[in-house]
Amino acid sequence: MFKLKAQNGRNNICGQNLTKLRHEKGWSQRRLARELQLAGYDVDHHFIRRIENGQRFVTDMELVILSEVLQVDITNLLDFSIPIVCPDFD
Repeated sequence: MFKLKAQNGRNNICGQNLTKLRHEKGWSQRRLARELQLAGYDVDHHFIRRIENGQRFVTDMELVILSEVLQVDITNLLDFSIPIVCPDFD
């Protein structure tokens, strides 16, 4: 089984923007995790760290709750300039 990755080796295309948006709000990773918990999504700061570091894949449902909690359009989380690497199917 293959996994899609960003060309930079990350498992998502939202981590860097998530960091930027979180910093713009002046929130720590713990604060963002707490805000997500208040919205009903049980996560901790390790969840945020792994997304921001590109270690974790992010589901569409997670993108929705992140955008709601950060009060941004979902497209603000995504970096469409990052190329996606698709395995060759010869």
